[in-house]
Amino acid sequence: MQPAPLHPDLRTARRVVVKIGSALVVDDRTAAPRAAWLAGVAQDVAAMRARGVEVILVSSGAIALARRALGLTRKKLRLEEKQAAAAVGQIRLAGAWAEALSAVGLNAAQLLLTLEDSEDRRRYLNARATLGTLLALGCIPVINENDTVATAEIRFGDNDRLAARVAEMVEADALVLLSDIDGLYTADPRSNPDAAHLPVVPHITDEIMAMGGEPPPGYSSGGMRTKLIAAKIATGAGCAMAIALGKQDRPLAAMEQGARCTWFLPEGEGRSARKRWIAGSLAPLGVLVVDAGAARALARGSSLLPAGVRAVEGSFGRGDPVSVRDEAGHELARGLSAYDADAARLIAGHRSEELEAILGWRGRDEIIHRDDLVVHQQAGAARG
Repeated sequence: MQPAPLHPDLRTARRVVVKIGSALVVDDRTAAPRAAWLAGVAQDVAAMRARGVEVILVSSGAIALARRALGLTRKKLRLEEKQAAAAVGQIRLAGAWAEALSAVGLNAAQLLLTLEDSEDRRRYLNARATLGTLLALGCIPVINENDTVATAEIRFGDNDRLAARVAEMVEADALVLLSDIDGLYTADPRSNPDAAHLPVVPHITDEIMAMGGEPPPGYSSGGMRTKLIAAKIATGAGCAMAIALGKQDRPLAAMEQGARCTWFLPEGEGRSARKRWIAGSLAPLGVLVVDAGAARALARGSSLLPAGVRAVEGSFGRGDPVSVRDEAGHELARGLSAYDADAARLIAGHRSEELEAILGWRGRDEIIHRDDLVVHQQAGAARG
């Protein structure tokens, strides 16, 4: 018999995304934020930040916070009614998190995303750059779906999948879905006394997906099945995911102290999937010719800086794939450009501190960040 795989440990993660459902954020009786519970989560986040962990919150609750005030108490709302409720509730949700986090000395930052923001390359780069900057500044991003503008075609539909896409976007080590249940069971434990809790799921198989069942009644658009879909996204990107009980006070601290949950193990090749996509699935729309110093830096795993670019060829936009070549014409790498072709031509050969004066606005220091760059092995071997 094979030994059970060891589960990840939240205490060793360096970047964590935490998804929190409406039922945890909003008091069902009063339709107001559960201030004491939010304060406990904020204390957990502050403790994680104190040891250097970067934390992103994906929080539901905007529509639930506004339903009663707007008289929208039916179980199912029309899209325009959801959008109106979201417009009112997002202010209340952001305020609740800002108050809870400021009480422990942390700054909250609100981001509203749609499905398109995670699939369009330019929007993806913008969102990731913003999140990276906020984390570097010590802020706690609080993310929700942008229900006020999202149509049915561009919606995630639930924050479980949104959280998984965010975890994928920022290359998080762990995604935690705080829920009304302490993990995945072989059957619904509410109706089947023989249902067994699964502490670790090494791979998400068809059998595992079949354990998802149907979404619970009420306002929630989620349920276990959407959590399993989120797990496929997160683990496929190399991120561990946990489903944990959120109702208790200090739920993240409880996880760190061994509270029962279900961990889904990351796929071994998950992190390299996006790199393979950049390297082989996208046709370059332009060429950046670099000097020998830049070629050596690329081989060491560095980002491509404008100073090392000698020529720019082709017509491409921000976020488009480009080929990086040496002055002899050999392709060294492929990546997603942080600048369009016109801007790239203007800044080529210039130091990063000169870019704002040249362009009239401040962009990224790198013309291709190393996270968006795939260096060919033969190039690295030749120059390593």
